[in-house]
Amino acid sequence: MTALLSAVIPDIVGKVLDRVLPDPAVRERANQELLRLTQEGERAETRTQLSAILAEAQSADRWTARARPAFLYVMYAVILLCFGGGVIGIWWPAQVATAAQNIANLLAAIPDSLWWLFGTGYLGYTGARSLEKLKAKN
Repeated sequence: MTALLSAVIPDIVGKVLDRVLPDPAVRERANQELLRLTQEGERAETRTQLSAILAEAQSADRWTARARPAFLYVMYAVILLCFGGGVIGIWWPAQVATAAQNIANLLAAIPDSLWWLFGTGYLGYTGARSLEKLKAKN
């Protein structure tokens, strides 16, 4: 969402400047200043994101320091299992199709309220963690 806003807002402001400022030289300076401010904002956002990643990686808490890599390892394992299932499907296609259908049925059997609870808890944790980081920074 932030990327979308940062892409749209300069265009909108640029169009407003084109209409408000009749002098091309003044308009060009205003557009250059707008571009500079946009780039500074993007740089500051990138710096903030990198500092959060570095803080997590340098954390004394092993769970915090390894959370991102652990998630990636799980995703790699899922991708490899999918390829393995595809190879196994060469010899036993009916069983692989049945297994995939069983997994889909199991995931569909989880009530919506539990998915909402999980999502709310996950977002709440992330929000609380971000708030902690902001408080620690100030």
